[in-house]
Amino acid sequence: MEEKLHTFLQSGLLERYLVGDTSIAENLEVEYQIDNHSEIENAYIKLQNNLEILAKANAVEAPLGVLNRVLETTKKTTKFIAMPQQKTPWYSIAASLAAFAFATLSIYLYQKNQALNNENNIVVDEIYDLRGDIDKNNSKLDALAFQLQKLNNPDSKKYVLNGNDRAKDLKTVAYINPVDKTSMIDVVSLPKLPENQYYQLRAELEDKMVSLGYLEDYQRTLKPIPYMEDALALSIVIQNKNGESTSEENNEVAEISLKK
Repeated sequence: MEEKLHTFLQSGLLERYLVGDTSIAENLEVEYQIDNHSEIENAYIKLQNNLEILAKANAVEAPLGVLNRVLETTKKTTKFIAMPQQKTPWYSIAASLAAFAFATLSIYLYQKNQALNNENNIVVDEIYDLRGDIDKNNSKLDALAFQLQKLNNPDSKKYVLNGNDRAKDLKTVAYINPVDKTSMIDVVSLPKLPENQYYQLRAELEDKMVSLGYLEDYQRTLKPIPYMEDALALSIVIQNKNGESTSEENNEVAEISLKK
């Protein structure tokens, strides 16, 4: 070990480090030796003191007027004087590099975590949307199953109302079950009317006509209608929205008897 220290001291590297004539790698080597070997540290301190002594011993008093000329020159041209490098411990550099690497890694992980959180939120929203769609579809399927059950019930009777010359394309199907006392209607096709008119479904009783509501294009969806116990017939008429009365003979577009 002493031989290595002697070789290092004889290499002149310490002197060149003191005057700033070394590379980064040489700086790290010199600083490591100074931090870990007291002999090298003492030699470095001694060199610093000797440099200071030499500087003072070789100092020459400047002639009169030189200072003024120097000040004038420095106003025109700025020169940079290389100063002896200050010792930077190697572990300080290593710590700085480690801190920089840790900060970079932290930023990267934070960004990845944010991206994953955003993706997770999107997936959660999509799952909720799918659940909502599934619930809606299940409701539609339940309603369809209920309708099919009603249609397939042997007690249900089917009545088809076809339009007359005033509404040739009109076709409506009524399903009436006198056992469970339910009625449904399927609007197959419904010719368009002026905005001030609408189609009305009516039930004919023995002594009067009863409105069962107005008809719309239900897009082939079965709709429940009121059940009339003693209805003799079903009919569809055209009515005015403004309340103006129309001739009973001219406004009827479809009719079917319920008594067979």
